[in-house]
Amino acid sequence: MRRLLTGGVTVLAVLLAAGCSTRSDDDTASTPQTSPTTRETQAASSDFGTLKDVCGPGTAGTSSVQGVSDDKIQVGVFSDVGFTKKSEFVDTAKVFTSWCNDAGGINGREIEAVSRDTRFTEVRQRTLEACREDFALVGGGAAMDSLGVKDRLKCLLPNFPAQTSQIGAIGSDLQVIGSQPSAGYFQYAGYYDWLLKEKYPDSARKVGVIAGDAPVTKVMSAQYEEAVAGLGGKVAYTGLYPVSGVSDWTPYAQAIKKEGIRGLVFLGDFASLAKLEQALTSIDYAPDWIDANSNAYGPAFPELAGTALAKQHNYAELFATAPLESAADNAATQKVIDLFEKYAPGKEVTYPALRAFSSWLLFATSARDCTTLTRACVYENARKNTDWTAGGLQAPFDLTSDEPGRCFSVVEATDKGWQPADFGPDQGAFRCDGPVYKYKGDYGKPATLASVGKSMSDLT
Repeated sequence: MRRLLTGGVTVLAVLLAAGCSTRSDDDTASTPQTSPTTRETQAASSDFGTLKDVCGPGTAGTSSVQGVSDDKIQVGVFSDVGFTKKSEFVDTAKVFTSWCNDAGGINGREIEAVSRDTRFTEVRQRTLEACREDFALVGGGAAMDSLGVKDRLKCLLPNFPAQTSQIGAIGSDLQVIGSQPSAGYFQYAGYYDWLLKEKYPDSARKVGVIAGDAPVTKVMSAQYEEAVAGLGGKVAYTGLYPVSGVSDWTPYAQAIKKEGIRGLVFLGDFASLAKLEQALTSIDYAPDWIDANSNAYGPAFPELAGTALAKQHNYAELFATAPLESAADNAATQKVIDLFEKYAPGKEVTYPALRAFSSWLLFATSARDCTTLTRACVYENARKNTDWTAGGLQAPFDLTSDEPGRCFSVVEATDKGWQPADFGPDQGAFRCDGPVYKYKGDYGKPATLASVGKSMSDLT
């Protein structure tokens, strides 16, 4: 199952994967990701989209910083691959480090990415290992990431994740992500403003929310209910379904029809959503829109939903990331696809992979600009970016601000697969006039350095 990159649906999707995933005795918790043994005869191009000289040779000098030697930088890559069997973060680490190292590394130092398999429940164990060995964490994520965040802060380990999932980890200190959810804010305000006021205004007072019956997703359901109301709509129906699975989705479909729900938010796994949509289609009912969320963005959901997509209208917001379907018009997206073909042939380029690539680019360019490579320098350089675009992979994002960005990108699922939606983009693949909605309810707070007795002055 694909992981939603932000919010508690990540956790639910992984929980639901338990019934269909297996654990291999060959899985290892920590595996170095090495570059191909045969190097190119000429250095790889070091440019990526609008970013110039991302990697390259140089004289790095000596260093006594953990994870850094005269010729190497060791970083950790978190993923739940041993549980989910989804290797996209590990694959992206291999692709990026191979390309960067072929271009000369970071000022002459090669990057060694150590895959740290969190296996869903082993986040704290992997964090403690990374605290002993790694310079930083880059390009990964774990569904239960809040389990290790305080340990990460205690050891002053910077994190450049592809995703953040849980309250406590979202917006935590010493963490920089290329386009991140902001603690205390609804992260899809622009998307929902478009749905409720522009695309389907008649649906605004008839929104329904169905969520998996898990604590974290119940909190998300409350957040969506507040945000929809704050944007001028109303949640008229809520429902929970057991995370163990539903044998017959017809009662849920009938309840949606009875309440006249015209906009549906689904907080769960896309396999269950596909079954619900088949049940809705069988009783000849279709809401104006269904937010399938980015958890469903990929080829699997359209295949599972099948003919139901001829009637049901599914959308997903990609956190202002250019969709894969627009690669022909986006050089940065096409570059990722080309690099995967070169360094990881046969591996799928996914939305999480694009997000991970943005994090790798952010880390590499921040480290490149350090005269002396330290954690403080890399973190501070990353936080200086006021319009980070990852070379064109995403809309500009201000990493100096604690507020969410105003840009968004929307894709639509059709019976022919996913495609960019007609949502009025005004900056390439993005629309950047979204409102900002700050929660009034208290849904928890991110972990801070102060909460573990540390401060920024301790970072070196």
